[in-house]
Amino acid sequence: MSIETKLTEAREAYHALLTGQRVVRIQRDGKIVEFSEANKRDLAAYISSLETQAGGAGRRMRPGRVSW
Repeated sequence: MSIETKLTEAREAYHALLTGQRVVRIQRDGKIVEFSEANKRDLAAYISSLETQAGGAGRRMRPGRVSW
């Protein structure tokens, strides 16, 4: 599985957690790994790691805060 495919899968899983799905499963190092709301930071760290491996490809900046 390519880094880009893993990154897409991980981002989709993270999105599912953020939109209310309780548990998501992804394939990581040949094993199925489950993430939940409680460990979504671990999933975010995995996404960051994949982005680094991909050379930052597809990396998105977080929106800035607007103050009035």
